[in-house]
Amino acid sequence: TSAAAPPVTSQTCQTLHDSLFQSMDLDRGTWIDSAFLSLRFSELDTRKINNSFLRDHSYATEADIISTVEFNSTGELLATGDKGGRVVVFQREQESKNQPHRRGEYNVYSTFQSHEPEFDYLKSLEIEEKINKIRWLPQQNAAYFLLSTNDKTVKLWKISERDKRPEGYNLKDEEGRIRDPTTITSLRVPVLRPMDLMVEATPRRIFSNAHTYHINSISVNSDYETYMSTDDLRINLWNLEITNRSFNIVDIKPANMEELTEVITAAEFHPNQCNTFVYSSSKGSIRLCDMRTSALCDNHSKLFEEPEDPSNRSFFSEIISSISDVKFSHSGRYLMTRDYLTVKVWDINMESRPLETYQVHDYLRSKLCSLYENDFIFDKFECVWNGTDSVLMTGSYNNFFRMFDRNTKRDVTLEASRENSKPRAILKPRKVCVGGKRRKDEISVDSLDFSKKILHTAWHPNENIIAVAATNNLYIFQDKVN
Repeated sequence: TSAAAPPVTSQTCQTLHDSLFQSMDLDRGTWIDSAFLSLRFSELDTRKINNSFLRDHSYATEADIISTVEFNSTGELLATGDKGGRVVVFQREQESKNQPHRRGEYNVYSTFQSHEPEFDYLKSLEIEEKINKIRWLPQQNAAYFLLSTNDKTVKLWKISERDKRPEGYNLKDEEGRIRDPTTITSLRVPVLRPMDLMVEATPRRIFSNAHTYHINSISVNSDYETYMSTDDLRINLWNLEITNRSFNIVDIKPANMEELTEVITAAEFHPNQCNTFVYSSSKGSIRLCDMRTSALCDNHSKLFEEPEDPSNRSFFSEIISSISDVKFSHSGRYLMTRDYLTVKVWDINMESRPLETYQVHDYLRSKLCSLYENDFIFDKFECVWNGTDSVLMTGSYNNFFRMFDRNTKRDVTLEASRENSKPRAILKPRKVCVGGKRRKDEISVDSLDFSKKILHTAWHPNENIIAVAATNNLYIFQDKVN
């Protein structure tokens, strides 16, 4: 059983709303060349925020750093989570005849404190409030539902609107105080009166006490009744209606922890087949499992693993081969994985080698030693598909993010920063110079800022709209509006 979460009041929401403007900067842009979606961006509009509220990267607190970004199934809502345990939901502007260009803009819809810092007294461990993952549930009625998780606890949140309030109670007066029943001489029929629109976020389920290790991913099943939560050594299957019981479907913990050779890094359900899921490991392997074969899926159905080239073997080989993210394509036919230096696309019908391999920042191979000393080599980058599975996107350092067109094999490097996001300006492709003479528009690999990195990105499910989280700033770029 779990303790109930603190109520989210309008005052709490307002406080969080105020803190949001002090911690997050939303920029928008558009891209022009639709043949290859990322070649050119231009700034469309900037949210009108008092400049005094905008924080520079160097002044961002740890709690302000965005830790996850996720569109809902329609793309109308965009949720972000941060290291302070807050969830901020943006809603897309409705189309207006007077201002059709505003259709792509996202504005703050709701903010709430999802998780609070806790302390495990049995293990003498602090449990951070940081939001590790957010996953939306498909919309079934007027309300929205999302799952958010920190290291130990998953919560199901309901986000709903209220624009009417009841009046004319019999047992309460207008100020809400209980009336003396003996003074009631007549009965009134309560009525609903219009009020200002209010967006409420309430915790409907709390799924706790099921993970010994830190949760790194959650995934909603295509049956919309179950979801799985994954930690370093185990994967648990939950029913969305049941909080006090989960089923362990993968357990790779050895009897003797000294024999531990790998950990689970990410997991995801198949988009169409409710019995199929995939999980990746720190050894660079991906395992496809079928829950129809057995209740405990320790024995995988398929193993995707690329043999290592002995000529490239080095001290850092195992570290850089660790998979930080795995995603099914929307069709369910392909898998995309991200390790430290590459993005790979796998055909689920071919286990021997990846179908495609894309170099994200191969110029860092010569810098692995210094990256290891500064722990940057352990950064976990995410990757996303576009709506048609034809373009891949992932992040890099210096606030760069990369896009790869699978059809034309073209790729581009773009930068998400305030300096390059002037109104109506073209966002030009960036190039990194490894050695020799540097051109005017190139940046030297020695000049890259490794503290500025894009770990979390999201792509609208149907349109060419992307969200990029750069430390404490959120950038939204969209297709050009004619």
